[in-house]
Amino acid sequence: MVKTKTIYVCSNCGYESAVQYGVCPNCHEFDTMEPLVKKSQETLKKKAKIGEQAVAKSIDEISINDLARLKTGVDEFDRVLGGGLVPGSLVLISGDPGIGKSTILLQIASKIVSQDQKVLYVSGEESASQIKRRAERLGVRGKELIILSTSDFDEVESLLGEVKPDLLVVDSIQTMELSDIDGAVGSVSVVKELTSRLMKIAKNQNITTFIVGHITKDGTIAGPKILEHMVDTVIYIEGDKFHLYRIMHTVKNRFGSTDEIGLFEMHEDGLKEVTNPSEMFLQERLEGANGSAVVVSMEGTRPILVEIQALLTPTLFGNARRTATGIDYNRVSLIMAVLEKRANILLQNQDAYIKVTGGVRLDEPAIDLACAMAITSSFKNKEIPASVCFIGELGLAGEARSVNRIELRIAEAEKLGFKKVFVPANNLKNYHDKPKIEVIGVKTIAETIKKVLGS
Repeated sequence: MVKTKTIYVCSNCGYESAVQYGVCPNCHEFDTMEPLVKKSQETLKKKAKIGEQAVAKSIDEISINDLARLKTGVDEFDRVLGGGLVPGSLVLISGDPGIGKSTILLQIASKIVSQDQKVLYVSGEESASQIKRRAERLGVRGKELIILSTSDFDEVESLLGEVKPDLLVVDSIQTMELSDIDGAVGSVSVVKELTSRLMKIAKNQNITTFIVGHITKDGTIAGPKILEHMVDTVIYIEGDKFHLYRIMHTVKNRFGSTDEIGLFEMHEDGLKEVTNPSEMFLQERLEGANGSAVVVSMEGTRPILVEIQALLTPTLFGNARRTATGIDYNRVSLIMAVLEKRANILLQNQDAYIKVTGGVRLDEPAIDLACAMAITSSFKNKEIPASVCFIGELGLAGEARSVNRIELRIAEAEKLGFKKVFVPANNLKNYHDKPKIEVIGVKTIAETIKKVLGS
């Protein structure tokens, strides 16, 4: 008879205990301790081990070539990863249903196969014929692309030793089940154990592994929070499934920047790269409209031009309403307070609606100046010239503070055909380029308003 042992695992932080607590001793959340039943260690040791045993090495003996990246052939995806695939890495891809997770992974699998690499694509959601039908629509083919339709992870482990793939795709982690874990498919205990085994497979066998994760109603990855801590990279795919554009960005990356974004456009034959996102974000900009300002923002190493729109209307109630989309609400409140105090613009009786166009979210301080100018433009009912853009952070004293990578930002604005760019005056002290675009240094928001919109 198989011996079992029950432990309790916190679904929020992963804390394990032999006793079931009403409140997790580690994260202090209520009713998060769930039972996890495992077979005895003697039983588990009888299972055949797959892959090589991990070997300890001196740091001087480890070659940096072990982390040589493999290009996927999809430049936008490589950018998000930090330059390509790292062998032995564990990557979690998540997004809303129908957003394109399985589509992009099939396309990447096809690119990898074309480089004489072997891919094992495991699906617990679709049959092999359904995957084949989508592959034909995407133009995906190759003998080295192995499809396995199963929800039994034991079958996956058994096949790994036979196939020996360079890339493993598990779609999705919430559909896999384990014979030695007493838990429902997609439960916290099962997902945690699956991720742990996939991590060991990736590291010990040097197999790059992609796992697909579902999204809950509140927009977070389903399963325990420790799932995101265990993997090397977490990638979100965002966008409205009723529109064409998809934005891919990382929230965690052990091998690259977490600020990079990749732009794609959904077509019938798959996701296509958007090589010039600045042009995409500005192509529907309405000339002659007030409340519109363009900012040059840095997303990782890439400068992009994005339009910030503001709409101010007199409030009909005692308290003015504030709404922000694509930008932090608290940042908008701070900017409006600075405008009231330092630029003598009365906004207390104005409802304010601020939006970043294109579905992108901007978080860096360099967007402050453009946001303030969009608000002021709407309030004064005066348009900002279409050939003008802004770069700069605002301090509480109303001063324009310097930002990083000013050369790349100005060069991007010049490439897109802008004639003037307003930047913090301190940024010009070490700026020696001579661009065709007119670079104007400003010290305060009041000075910027006067130069752009007049009194």
